[in-house]
Amino acid sequence: MITHFQFKSLFENKDMPGWHFSFYFNKQKFTGIYHQNGDIEWTSEEPSDEHIHQLKEQIHELMLFHVYDK
Repeated sequence: MITHFQFKSLFENKDMPGWHFSFYFNKQKFTGIYHQNGDIEWTSEEPSDEHIHQLKEQIHELMLFHVYDK
């Protein structure tokens, strides 16, 4: 389960799409960039193959809720 999920705009002009995000999973911090098209670019170590699909789905859900469903 993702905990302490945070995000902020990549750009000063907050109307431009793109966001930095961070969260903890299994006591490890992960960071990345969420692009407008839903692509995730990891800026930390990438999660293990065992968990990456599940984490990407959770990140998409959180971004849809917090950014697009305002």
